[in-house]
Amino acid sequence: MNQNTDFTCAFLAPQSPSELFKILLDVRNWWSGKYAETIEGASSRLGDEFSFSAGGGAHFTRQRLVELVPNEKIVWLVIESKLTFIEEQAEWEGTRFGFDLSREGDQTKITFTHTGLVPEIACYESCSTGWMAYLSTLEKRLMAS
Repeated sequence: MNQNTDFTCAFLAPQSPSELFKILLDVRNWWSGKYAETIEGASSRLGDEFSFSAGGGAHFTRQRLVELVPNEKIVWLVIESKLTFIEEQAEWEGTRFGFDLSREGDQTKITFTHTGLVPEIACYESCSTGWMAYLSTLEKRLMAS
């Protein structure tokens, strides 16, 4: 069996895949509100690029939307990375993150995966903790709406 060591988090939400797809496509809906983030650019059409900075310059990345399957899958490729809290500041470059959506009964399963964010890299602990903070906030907000 192939063990997936990429960071992954999944949860269920009451919204339909099409509703969630629209919400997740705009990164401002889920990747903000924790570390004084600034998001510039677009994130909803294939080829769109946006920059994300947070933590007073601790994290800067630029992403390009590279995969889009309506109501099923969204994937961004990290094309630039400057993580000043680790030695290898470009550690995220070439990694991909995004969402897979699938129906489970009357709910939608949201699976977030950051391909390339693995335990062997320097930022794994802090970056996976950050992702969990954003994703748990998203889950709570979706459950409340």
